[in-house]
Amino acid sequence: MVDVTSKEATVREATASGKVLMSRETAALIARQGLPKGDVLHTARIAGIMAAKKTPELIPLCHPLELTDIDLRLSVDVDQGVVQIEATVRSLGRTGVEMEALTAVSTAALTVYDMCKSADKGMILSDIKLLSKIGGKSGPFIRKDT
Repeated sequence: MVDVTSKEATVREATASGKVLMSRETAALIARQGLPKGDVLHTARIAGIMAAKKTPELIPLCHPLELTDIDLRLSVDVDQGVVQIEATVRSLGRTGVEMEALTAVSTAALTVYDMCKSADKGMILSDIKLLSKIGGKSGPFIRKDT
């Protein structure tokens, strides 16, 4: 791991997003909670939150952090056949929370796939990316091509 002992603790925040592309029929099943495994969006939200908290166990050399907030939002667009996912993670610490936000989005997307694969094995996990981050010595980052 990188030694962050001498770094000052600051408010850290990162937002990441991604999506799961699927058939309109599968999106409609999600919207009406018609899949055998249950409420896809609720379950994927919980999975993403849990994953953010477990990031240092999943990503080698990632610092264990005390997260102060995880906000995970999922929505389904039936006409487009897509589930949109966005996660914002906050902490007061010496290192950023980008990996936690990205892990939350990735795991939520994987959970959507798992819960819907009986209806649509052709789904695509897509566009997982960091949208913004604040805090730390390197300063803010805001993606221009969102």
